Amino acid sequence: MAFVRGKTVVAATALALGGLVLAGCGSLPFIGDRPAPRANAQQGIGVNGYLWRATLDTLSFMPLLTADPWGGVVNYDWYINPQTPNERFKATVFILDTRLRADALNVTVTREVKDASGAWTGAPVAAQTEADLENAILTKARQLNLSNAG
Repeated sequence: MAFVRGKTVVAATALALGGLVLAGCGSLPFIGDRPAPRANAQQGIGVNGYLWRATLDTLSFMPLLTADPWGGVVNYDWYINPQTPNERFKATVFILDTRLRADALNVTVTREVKDASGAWTGAPVAAQTEADLENAILTKARQLNLSNAG
């Protein structure tokens, strides 16, 4: 009888461990009575997916230098507008949260202009530039979120 009970305990333990292993698999649609992850849940990156996509879309005119979807940092290389060849900009976007919120986004812009000798020197950025870029990214992210909800 103890031998049968031992098999039952081993079988129950194996079943419980198998359930724990399967419970960790996010790709399975149902495990027991647990529902599948929501369709709009952000998986695979460490930040809000809408802010991430909106950042890449909004600043797509600038050359991408590095992008870290787990840390939420996107660095853009120098961009020179053909209409103003004596001025260049670079940007860094920090996505700080997994939620779609205004305070989950920070944009920094660096500006340089050519001096009389042709060398690039640092120059101030217009006060509203960073806020305008943040607002453009947030607007695009909200549009992406709404289009995905429908």
